[in-house]
Amino acid sequence: MSFFELIQKRYSVRAYKPDPVEEEKLQQILEAAQLAPTAANRQPFRVFVLKTADHKAELQRIYGRDWFVDAPWVIGVCGMPGAAWTRRSDEKCYVDVDAAIVMDHIVLAATELGLGTCWIGAFDPDAAREVLGLPDDVEPIVFTPLGYPADEAKPKKRQSLDELVKYEHW
Repeated sequence: MSFFELIQKRYSVRAYKPDPVEEEKLQQILEAAQLAPTAANRQPFRVFVLKTADHKAELQRIYGRDWFVDAPWVIGVCGMPGAAWTRRSDEKCYVDVDAAIVMDHIVLAATELGLGTCWIGAFDPDAAREVLGLPDDVEPIVFTPLGYPADEAKPKKRQSLDELVKYEHW
């Protein structure tokens, strides 16, 4: 599948089959996360992999939707702001950008392998900190279920390129 076919195929999956994910596919997805570019190659992230069958109640505290724990796995990306690159001119810390790139690699690799994901940012960060046992200097940034889709993609609604792209100036 070409890259453009891949990004067309990806969608936010909100229904999962109980089928297990093959270990080799999970490893490929984690390797994709490892290869994600980060600012100054600092790699200020950690990826958490949780088997939902072993952690349903805890995961429901992080994000309360039933479908979140229907997939066999939940993956979380956490950032370490103190280890991230920071732009000198305005002190902009790139930890969120780095974590987003990591999750995008996870999502696209999963799609390539026939698996589904759904980017979750609307989770309870305090519950996530507690469930994952995060130290104070690590912050939860994004989660996704990982499994075989039990639903179908709906047509994508996107703004036109004329609305999204500016040439030369605003």
